[in-house]
Amino acid sequence: MEAQINKIKQQLQDKGYKLTPQREATLRILLENEEDHLSAEDVFLLVKAIAPEIGLATVYRTLELLTELHVVEKINFGDGVARYDLRGDTNHHHHHHLICIQCGTMSEIKDDWLLPLEERLLSQLGFVTVDHRLDFHGICRNCRDLNENKQ
Repeated sequence: MEAQINKIKQQLQDKGYKLTPQREATLRILLENEEDHLSAEDVFLLVKAIAPEIGLATVYRTLELLTELHVVEKINFGDGVARYDLRGDTNHHHHHHLICIQCGTMSEIKDDWLLPLEERLLSQLGFVTVDHRLDFHGICRNCRDLNENKQ
């Protein structure tokens, strides 16, 4: 985790920002809960537990700054709640999401299955893709199993 924090600290410094204690606390919460797709309110409650002096507005500003710097991605899964997802170091594209419309769970696909499509877009249309995101909305295995057991 320290290596990730140092890398992000450098990204902030390169853009003229400092890694303040409030920003670091927010960043640590995001790193510790990387798989959870936290909302700003979720982040605030978790940060407040370790840094009681921090305010909600500070967390919002920090999340917006990290979004602008492409450290996190602000996403909406159709439920009206903005969530924050750390961008990975290993792939230049975002991972993709499977979203259950019954229970609301989110799973991730970290493989870049769209690379062949990007190559086709370039070769056939001259279009260079710099980023993409794909969300699948459907019914997860657990909900499907529960529905089948009810019948």
